[in-house]
Amino acid sequence: MLIVRGALPQDDARVGELLVEAFVETYARKMPEVVVDENRKRDLRDVATKRGEAAVLVAELDGAVVGPVAVFKLGSPQSQAWLPNAVDLRHLAVDPRCHGRGISKALLDRAEALAREEWKVSAICLHVRRGAVGVARLYLSRGYQRDPAGDLAKPTVFLEGYALRF
Repeated sequence: MLIVRGALPQDDARVGELLVEAFVETYARKMPEVVVDENRKRDLRDVATKRGEAAVLVAELDGAVVGPVAVFKLGSPQSQAWLPNAVDLRHLAVDPRCHGRGISKALLDRAEALAREEWKVSAICLHVRRGAVGVARLYLSRGYQRDPAGDLAKPTVFLEGYALRF
């Protein structure tokens, strides 16, 4: 049975390892030119800090945590949302052994409902690494729209902005 719930402190290690595994394995397979460095891995593993700034949700399949997503709260200093009254969605990942089971959909359904119905925000902003076509396609299929106003050019990566407006 698949459930989505708020992450607990005892989930931190598993969520951190899932994020590292999903990002490293996915990039190695689909974008081999991308290297996930130790600083990025450390950031991905720092789930306790994320829980202080965001609603970290986890998908649990038959009692095992198989995927997280984080929604950074309105006004969080860690939020990268560029639209007014918007939250920032990040760190969607699914255990590679569980792909194709609707886990991303369940996590996004809950994250979007939280933002829209409970927090009553106007939009969700997120970033997708340029070239991550499959990831972009997932969000576009859910109604997110490409928004160049949210693009971020960092020294090692170009992130394209997407937004879901309510």
